[in-house]
Amino acid sequence: MTTLAGTSTNAFWATSLRRWNTVCWALFAWMAVGIAALGDGPARYTALAMLAGVALAFAVLHRFPDNPVLRPHGYLAVLVLALGGLAYLGTSYAALFMVTLPHYWMFGRTPRISLGFLGLATVTTLTGSWVQQGWSAEFFGKTAVGTLIVVAVGVLIGLWARAVVEQSTERARLIAELERTQSELSEAHQRQGAADERERMAREIHDTLAQGFASIVVLAEAARAGLGSDPGRSARQLRSIESTARENLAEARELVGSGGQTGGAASGSVALTLRRVLDRFAEDTGLAVEAELTEMDCDQQTRIALLRCTQESLANVRKHAGASTVGVVLARRPDGVELEITDDGRGFVVEESAGFGLDGMRKRLAELGGRLTVTSSVGDGTRILAVLPSDGRQRP
Repeated sequence: MTTLAGTSTNAFWATSLRRWNTVCWALFAWMAVGIAALGDGPARYTALAMLAGVALAFAVLHRFPDNPVLRPHGYLAVLVLALGGLAYLGTSYAALFMVTLPHYWMFGRTPRISLGFLGLATVTTLTGSWVQQGWSAEFFGKTAVGTLIVVAVGVLIGLWARAVVEQSTERARLIAELERTQSELSEAHQRQGAADERERMAREIHDTLAQGFASIVVLAEAARAGLGSDPGRSARQLRSIESTARENLAEARELVGSGGQTGGAASGSVALTLRRVLDRFAEDTGLAVEAELTEMDCDQQTRIALLRCTQESLANVRKHAGASTVGVVLARRPDGVELEITDDGRGFVVEESAGFGLDGMRKRLAELGGRLTVTSSVGDGTRILAVLPSDGRQRP
């Protein structure tokens, strides 16, 4: 991943390198003119050849920076030899030495390599000057001292610049890692949000449309079986099928339009809503329903949760329990609302239940800070207890 900080740092160093390369080419041209104008004899052509070799090596490095054969260390070796040769010939090598000093840090792979080439350049330069000047006062007082001062300053500046570059590179790397981590975290949140939304919609569809379709199937089978023997009952069952289908259609439209946030308990008394559900259940199944429903004010989410728990529990009674009587109690407690649904059916082993319905009820109640307790055993019926805080707030 390319970061803004990394791009800015790279652009800065690329611009600086281009400017320094321009200075180097200007220096090469200036030295060539100076050597040609001031030099004499074979030494002039030798100096021009050495300068041309440095310029050629630099041009090749600039043209093919990533070529494994033409490595920057080759250019530095040519530069070291040329400086020693120019110092021996007595030409003005000092300008070339000073201007190319940063190249040891730019093209050296490590600080040790950079210092090594810089040390070689210093030795060859001093050696060439010593051979040309001898043990003279000029060599010790001017050439040696001046060269060593320039090298010392170059070493300090080079080490400082490399530290700055390393800090900038590390900062850019950390920023890149931070941006990558943030991107991954954002993608993870999006995936989790999508998964949570799919689970919520699946729960809504299971608790509304799927239950309605299951009722329609059961009622249709019963109506078809009773067409010849009890037409009146079949007619009532057909009317129940029509009502259930209309309710399912309304639920589907509501799920599409509002994301399933309101449901059949959007307004009105929760006790009245549950009473209608129980009356329909008793009419469709013929089971005895004993209900104690306390009138109370609940927020919208609590009403929806109570309604869905009732619908799911009654659907399980219809499909699995084989019961004759169902009891429903809705009561206000000091810490919230309780909904208890019992039946005298065949019961089941709670630990072995793997259905989506009970798990969906648990998650729905947990989202509101409530809890679901299921008590049952084979042959002893089932008790479903849903407890919700009255204001729907999350419990610690």
